[in-house]
Amino acid sequence: MTDSTPQPLNVGLVGYGFMGAAHSHAWRTAHRFFDLPLTPVLHTIAGRTESAVAAAAQQYGFAQHTTRWQDLIEDPEIHVIDICTPGDTHHEIALAALAAGKHVLCEKPLANSVEESAEMAAAAAEAAQRGIRSICGFSYRRTPALAYARQLVEEGFVGEILQVRAQYLQDWLADADAPMTWRLDREKAGSGALGDIGAHVIDLLQWLSGEDIVAVSGTLETVVPTRPAAGAMQGLGGKGDTSGERQQVTVDDTALFSVRLENGVLGAVEATRMAQGRKNAMRVEINGSTGSVAFDFERMNELEIYDATAPAGRQGFTRVLATEPEHPYAAAWWPTGHGLGYEHTFTHEVVDLVRAIGEGTDPSPSFAEALHVQRVLAAVEASDADGSRWTPVGPQTPTTQETSA
Repeated sequence: MTDSTPQPLNVGLVGYGFMGAAHSHAWRTAHRFFDLPLTPVLHTIAGRTESAVAAAAQQYGFAQHTTRWQDLIEDPEIHVIDICTPGDTHHEIALAALAAGKHVLCEKPLANSVEESAEMAAAAAEAAQRGIRSICGFSYRRTPALAYARQLVEEGFVGEILQVRAQYLQDWLADADAPMTWRLDREKAGSGALGDIGAHVIDLLQWLSGEDIVAVSGTLETVVPTRPAAGAMQGLGGKGDTSGERQQVTVDDTALFSVRLENGVLGAVEATRMAQGRKNAMRVEINGSTGSVAFDFERMNELEIYDATAPAGRQGFTRVLATEPEHPYAAAWWPTGHGLGYEHTFTHEVVDLVRAIGEGTDPSPSFAEALHVQRVLAAVEASDADGSRWTPVGPQTPTTQETSA
């Protein structure tokens, strides 16, 4: 009799904050609800502060911890490197991991610049030839309702796409006295609301429509130019330093931009952390010739669909509760109607990555797809610098001088 127990897939995770917690939960949970070809094992977690990373290892369930991410790269027993650190560190860690033959899950945005993202995408493409898989963490794709929306668009439910729109609205920085955080430091974060949350809806618009964004016209605004110094750089919320010192905010608080898809369709995007009352309103709508699909993550188990071919008198948006076994990912979880949460999107991300590793296929979104998102972000910044003129998105985002010529 042969042993059919799946082989272990040892995970090394870099970072123990907000994303580290979410990813740890996903690695710990995925194989308990989904049939996977490999069994994830929480092997080692890395972080800068010994006491904090030791506590995280115990809380999240890792067997070992270290203050050097390089230890994860050098350990031959570790198969996957999961990068949950600020964007300024993604490039170095991912390149080292891929060169060492480790599979890589890297949080979004892929890096803080087009140049670094391009290097990562090239390295991932080369590593794929050696059987090494990589994926960028645009986890919202794994929301069952959104995955179902993509199915509907692919099947032709909305017909010819006429217009797209997306918003990502949060309010955790609306208070001018909310403390400074690494997310407000351009050196660490790359950009503000644009890259932090706008990147998600850029990815979703392209994924849902099946069309790349090829040009943008945008405006960025830093609403609160200084913040109280924080005793420790924090991710979301928290209290600032009471000394009265304020630090300069070097990223945008709000991003507004128009987009043009490669098929010529126009769209509108808004990303802000200044929308009072909106906690995590990630909203996307695709309007077509025969129907529409609309989604808001604050009601993440619901999808609104509109059938424009229905007889007059019976038209209107219909609420679909995306918890049926027929909906993507839903069959592995609870009985119909019981709903899923934010953490499930990361579990589904891990499921798709582990299956790709086991099957020898390339998961999505690839580093190449994430690179295009980075190019869109760069084009929005270039458009803002050039007075909101239409700016093309391409392999090399044009400079202000080039777009003014």
